[in-house]
Amino acid sequence: MSRVHDMGGQTGFGPVPVEDDGQFFHADWEARVYALVRALQRHGVINREFDELRDAIERIPPAEYLAMSYYERWLRAAEMLVTEKGLLPEPAEPAEPAEPAEPAEPHDG
Repeated sequence: MSRVHDMGGQTGFGPVPVEDDGQFFHADWEARVYALVRALQRHGVINREFDELRDAIERIPPAEYLAMSYYERWLRAAEMLVTEKGLLPEPAEPAEPAEPAEPAEPHDG
């Protein structure tokens, strides 16, 4: 079964741009995500072979996957794994917006 992450050889996606500017990270947050995943590995949350991370990346819904950068996928996958392992609570449903508060009446005091 071919999933969205398995684009090799598929038509319609055009050439894969290759940039070799010698940088591993193009933004500070990317380095932080890398460090976070490595720390999760060292503590046994993500296995050293990256199988779990790869599987989680492949389970990202296709529309999300295609809209994300490489390290955004790593971060989303790490969030999925720590949630699935009970280390992070499931995201709560967004609360209904509170009614705006009535302006306070000025008082002499």
